[in-house]
Amino acid sequence: MSSSAGESAAAWRELLSAFADFDTQFLDGPKAVRGQTAVAEGYQNLATMLALSLDMHYFADPVAPRFIDTLTPFRPDRRWGGDNTDCYYGYAAVDPRRTYRISGRPNDSVMYSVTVYNEPEPGAWPNRTVGLLYDVDMPIDVDGRFRCVLGPQRPAGYDGPFIELSHDARGIITRDYHEHPESGARVQWDIEVVDHGGLPATPAKSDADVAKSLRASLRFAQDMYALIPLILMERKPVELADGQSLSLNTLAPPYRAGAATHGYSMQDACYCLGGFSLEPGEALVITSKHPKCRFWNLTLWNQYMAALDVEYGRAGLNSGSAVPNSDGSVTIVVSTEQLAHPNALSTKGHPEGLMSFRWFLADELPEHPATTVVPVAQAPVTIS
Repeated sequence: MSSSAGESAAAWRELLSAFADFDTQFLDGPKAVRGQTAVAEGYQNLATMLALSLDMHYFADPVAPRFIDTLTPFRPDRRWGGDNTDCYYGYAAVDPRRTYRISGRPNDSVMYSVTVYNEPEPGAWPNRTVGLLYDVDMPIDVDGRFRCVLGPQRPAGYDGPFIELSHDARGIITRDYHEHPESGARVQWDIEVVDHGGLPATPAKSDADVAKSLRASLRFAQDMYALIPLILMERKPVELADGQSLSLNTLAPPYRAGAATHGYSMQDACYCLGGFSLEPGEALVITSKHPKCRFWNLTLWNQYMAALDVEYGRAGLNSGSAVPNSDGSVTIVVSTEQLAHPNALSTKGHPEGLMSFRWFLADELPEHPATTVVPVAQAPVTIS
């Protein structure tokens, strides 16, 4: 091996060796999954995480940034980590010593936002939100575009939307929500450096830089596999990092995320998580009441926190697609098969998995959704 390879060669082999062993997470031990579908989805998740880790931590360039897709409703290689079927997520890396301008065109989005997260150490998942701007914080100009600026300090003479970058700021997540993503045009996002802060306007590609990026890619994946797959065995609750727990065919009480950041959570969101475990011929009936909010949705996930195969039927409902009952509540019917109710969701043959409600900018904490398991023949077929 050439001596010039140095640390980058070692880091590359560390990355590949770790990914070669990650399948033990879902093949053996306490988190071993059951069934060929769950195993196949484990390898799909591995491929997703390898590509995503490299995109976010090896190819990401804060000197000449661009937004990449990290989660989308329609790309099967971009479903992971608690996605949903109504949102496009973009990611760009930043250097907190530089100043950036983000701009865009809303198109058909019903809500969009820009969030900057920290990085406690290279590749580690964030534990703090550095700054957040919603669409309402970024006025539309005469050209139909919005703008904001991110940097170590507010530029002289600029009084528009601004996020101050802390010393540990590292990543921008854009979110673009749609009530009907199958027909709506996504937000057009652009980013550019407007002040390099006296730093070089070209990226560093030394042996040490490459090794650091490769090890950051690995650390990002390791944080993911410390959590997944989530297994609901013998109806025992599974404890999550944010203090919540998952149990079968129930949803935990909704909670506000608040200032704490677990992974890439939103500080102004309310979350409600649960698990399903259904035999053929069973239906899980969920009844929920929703406070006034900008947007809400429910998504069904597999055990890797990825939305269930939207190419073969919907895997979620939202505030625009769900049909409410006469009293404003929403009844959702989940089964391994597709049932007749307007808000029916099929698990597409998955006998177990996860459920995630989210509400954004809710006026009040949502009520705890009620759940009950009934025979399919007794499941509701119309709204009430």
